[in-house]
Amino acid sequence: MSLDSDVIVDRRRIRRKLTFWRVVAALGVIAAVVAIAAFMSPSARTAVTGSNAIARVKIDGLIRSDQTRVEALERLENSSAVAVIVHINSPGGTTAGSEQLFDALTRLKAKKPLVVVVEGLAASGGYIAALASDQIIAQQTSLVGSIGVLFQIPNVTDLLKTVGVKVEEVKSSPLKAAPNGYEPTSPEARAALDALVKDSYAWFRGLVKDRRGMDDATLQTVADGRVFTGRQAVGLKLVDQLGDEKTAVAWLVAQKKVGAGVPVKDFKLSPRFGDMTFLRATASVALDAMGLGALSRQFEQSGVSQAVDRFGLDGMLALWHPSPAN
Repeated sequence: MSLDSDVIVDRRRIRRKLTFWRVVAALGVIAAVVAIAAFMSPSARTAVTGSNAIARVKIDGLIRSDQTRVEALERLENSSAVAVIVHINSPGGTTAGSEQLFDALTRLKAKKPLVVVVEGLAASGGYIAALASDQIIAQQTSLVGSIGVLFQIPNVTDLLKTVGVKVEEVKSSPLKAAPNGYEPTSPEARAALDALVKDSYAWFRGLVKDRRGMDDATLQTVADGRVFTGRQAVGLKLVDQLGDEKTAVAWLVAQKKVGAGVPVKDFKLSPRFGDMTFLRATASVALDAMGLGALSRQFEQSGVSQAVDRFGLDGMLALWHPSPAN
């Protein structure tokens, strides 16, 4: 019996030590996560740019309203960066989000020299953002343009008839919540949407004409919704020259008197889904170490759902979306 008691006591002592070191390890991992998160915070990211450097800003993917991005650009206005190179690779997004980004970049350009480099695509709302710069540089095979506005909703009227579902509604006026996709679009609703699209399109065309100094004939050519390669866009005044980031730096040195040899450093506007993968994985390990595996899995799943949610686009779109082959 004494031997059994000693074994039980030893097992309890080992279990307590194991639990202690698990907790210590978990706390260490959490502290590392907090430290990395602090380093990735807006203020820390601003400091990464450093003094006497050209800030590299990247605009990727769909564009929508983003106050965090606006605030980051405002911090960049007051930073010690001597100039800004904005890399754009975007098919566009919402007109409101694109206008917000254009305004933020315009305010930034008033404080610091700013040049845009089109990496693969600056279409529709992506091109609206590019218009904030006085110098747009694109690669020969980059795609730019898609000057136009779109309002699009799915209509499931025939599907509902097939499955025998009827949507009933009571509304204050005929054009309230029209079109809704549950019934054929009325001529009045279509006319109202047409007026919205034409008004936003006129704003977009006016912006292109003013910022790029185009005559009416050239504007008519480029504003029919198509995209152009960088080679085509130079002759149409949609971009200023062909090249890449080195070309942008050379332009800043020659035209804006930025010192030769000034380094280009990244300035991240906001933590993206991909940027946070390491932090979520590390936190997951910490939670597992404390025996909170279920919470760990919930933490990971919430990250996925948030990534999906942020790609929802509502309202008027300035978006290039090539139709799939029939």
